[in-house]
Amino acid sequence: MNPSPAPAPEEGRTHWRRSLAVALPALLAAGSLTAAMTGGALALDLRIQDRPVDFTTSSLYGTQYGAAVVDQAVVRPDGTTGTLRVLRMGFADGVVNGLCLSQRQQIAGVTYTLLLTLGDTDPGTWEIRTRNTVLDLRSATGELDMDGIVDLNVNGADVKTVKDATGAYVPNPLDSPQHRFGIQARYAKFDTITGTAQDMQIPGLLTTPRLSVTVKPGTVACPRPPAPTGTPGTP
Repeated sequence: MNPSPAPAPEEGRTHWRRSLAVALPALLAAGSLTAAMTGGALALDLRIQDRPVDFTTSSLYGTQYGAAVVDQAVVRPDGTTGTLRVLRMGFADGVVNGLCLSQRQQIAGVTYTLLLTLGDTDPGTWEIRTRNTVLDLRSATGELDMDGIVDLNVNGADVKTVKDATGAYVPNPLDSPQHRFGIQARYAKFDTITGTAQDMQIPGLLTTPRLSVTVKPGTVACPRPPAPTGTPGTP
């Protein structure tokens, strides 16, 4: 009598576990994320470059806001290079009310999504703090409120955001060509933002009470951000 055949392995579950284990280092390598604990909060040096990243936030409030139209170098899906016109925004200091980042990547022909969730779920707190933030926006929807002295259509190369060690403003911190459209404001507040950034850099400092990193098969979007309640504190 022939022995009974062995049950077929659960290929689907085993395959996904194995693939996720392989995909995680590759996905994390798509951006740069270094972290350390400081005063009970997580301090990050966050840089996501070369690939677009989708993001949502309940609110972002920053001081010394500047923006300029620039040409960002990109690598197309077929491997060729080119440039993409984006709106580069910068803040000297900021507070963020919850932040979700979603980035897709192909690993061995399979699509995975890296999800980074920062902060808490309370729409009444601006619990994430940033310094020297730069975003290259491809698209965004939400509400924008600027205050203080607001200048529109200034020369992008003349926009000022951050200062050097001597207290002087860094010239052309957004690396804008001459005679490009620019915006300058003392304060800017963005609410219920859903957008796509070609590049995101917070090399100064980002502190958050919580960070979650997950990798999921397929295309997974960040949840729609809730409207903020209350007002932000001082960055």
